[in-house]
Amino acid sequence: MQIGMVGLGRMGMNMARRLLCGSQGVVAYNRTYAKTEALAREGATAARTLAELVQQLAPPRVVWMMLPQGPPTEEHFQELLSLLGSGDVLVDGGNTHYRDDQRRAAQARETGVLYVDAGVSGGIWGLEEGYCLMVGGPEEAFRHLEPALTALAPAEGYLYCGRSGAGHFVKMVHNGIEYAMMEALGEGFELLAASEYAEGLDLQKVAHLWNQGSVIRSWLLELAERAFAEDPRLEKIAGYVEDSGEGRWAVQAATELGVAAPGLAGALFKRFLSRQQEAFSNQVIAALRLQFGGHMVAETGETHHRVCGAGAGRTQPATPETEGVPPASGPGGERRGEASE
Repeated sequence: MQIGMVGLGRMGMNMARRLLCGSQGVVAYNRTYAKTEALAREGATAARTLAELVQQLAPPRVVWMMLPQGPPTEEHFQELLSLLGSGDVLVDGGNTHYRDDQRRAAQARETGVLYVDAGVSGGIWGLEEGYCLMVGGPEEAFRHLEPALTALAPAEGYLYCGRSGAGHFVKMVHNGIEYAMMEALGEGFELLAASEYAEGLDLQKVAHLWNQGSVIRSWLLELAERAFAEDPRLEKIAGYVEDSGEGRWAVQAATELGVAAPGLAGALFKRFLSRQQEAFSNQVIAALRLQFGGHMVAETGETHHRVCGAGAGRTQPATPETEGVPPASGPGGERRGEASE
């Protein structure tokens, strides 16, 4: 099968390489031509423009976009739609909102182009392990794509999910679950690191142990084991966590559908908090405690009250004698004094 690959970023480049390894013909285009040339040295056919890419594909053409969601994908979609003809297949494998898929599929139908949305999971390990593919759109287009899907995925690693938007909807939910799973692992390891047993615990070995027949064994735990092997207390990594959008869309969909998804929502909101040096909501709470109870507050810029690393110390309520006093250093540090009313 011959396929045009548009976008040779971290995902697109390795997907193209896996297609080549699977004996699929690849015509490649990337905005930065140096990447196209690099892939051409590995067996792909290079194209300098989208028009040249389409010209080098035999009908019915298949073009697969791996681009950032939003304007880059929309711009390439519109240009490719003007170049492709009836019976050609245009695949969006990026992280696109399923409502955009529905709109694009309707526009593509007017020209006879078959639009396919493909959720792709696998990250930087996909070249070696294969990609999990969640596909939506016309079933005839899915059937036509199967040789490429077989080359990209591991055994049983792709699925036709239904009409237009279904592939990216399933991928959106997948990413929401991913957020929640990572948050649960993060909280669990912090609990271990904050405990009185922390000094004697090797978190790499714990991660390895939990993957030996336990209920929570997973690939994420394998990656946690790898991370702790490189940096046992993650001292080289700041706790700043980005999100790529799908978690937000999953929470939005849960709200629209009336589905209670507190785990997904909490994991998303925790990422927001990770990016704030000083959460304004916490400042409001501190200000209100000062106003109604005369409770002590820390001045802006004071850092000696903060605890770095795992845990914030014992959760015994503060007393007038202990408010503003940082907990004792080390895991499980005690606060002095007894609880106030």
